[in-house]
Amino acid sequence: MSYGEAEYLNSCAVCHGLDGKGDGPLRDLLTKRPADLTHLSKLNGGTFPYSRVFATIDGRYAVPSHGDREMPVWGRQFLEQDEKLYGHSGGEVVTTERIHNLASYIETLQQ
Repeated sequence: MSYGEAEYLNSCAVCHGLDGKGDGPLRDLLTKRPADLTHLSKLNGGTFPYSRVFATIDGRYAVPSHGDREMPVWGRQFLEQDEKLYGHSGGEVVTTERIHNLASYIETLQQ
């Protein structure tokens, strides 16, 4: 199992489902159904929108005018954990790598 898959199963599957189709066990508790992550490339002209996926997962640099988000700001949550283990600079590096691993794993879910 890759780091990205493990992170996905630990952090994302509860809402997005094991296969990324937006059918996780908590989906009905959310105001807006989680995105089906398996069609991101199709919705983007056949190209996986890596930067957009990375930015969405990170969430620390979201534009307030784009509205509220129910999805956790994983960048902030990961950084809090990672800084405890690796310090400020090291924590940022590890957090960024965790998000890259997640985005890369989501790319493998494309249909």
